[in-house]
Amino acid sequence: MTYVVTENCIRCKYTDCVEVCPVDCFYVGDSMLVIKPDECIDCGVCEPECPADAIKADTEPGTAGWKAFNAKYADLWPNISEKTEPAGDAAAWDGRDGKLLEAFGNADPAVA
Repeated sequence: MTYVVTENCIRCKYTDCVEVCPVDCFYVGDSMLVIKPDECIDCGVCEPECPADAIKADTEPGTAGWKAFNAKYADLWPNISEKTEPAGDAAAWDGRDGKLLEAFGNADPAVA
């Protein structure tokens, strides 16, 4: 098992999770964060810290494809190990549907 960042992080980019991660397994892109599955130690401390409820165990319903998505983008994006300010309009984007399609051009995380 690993933890993954899911769609609700898109356009929010809260980094409370980064601050508590003991192994610095978060990576940051223009619109969201991801977790590198091979570096995650499955401690779970990041999950309750996410204000957008965007971090899930990859065994939870609705997370199919997110492990591959996180792995793909963690290999492309830089590591982040310190808390930063969230996106300026994060509250307006929190909970919106269709963010994956808008940001990545695909509604399936496994191929985005």
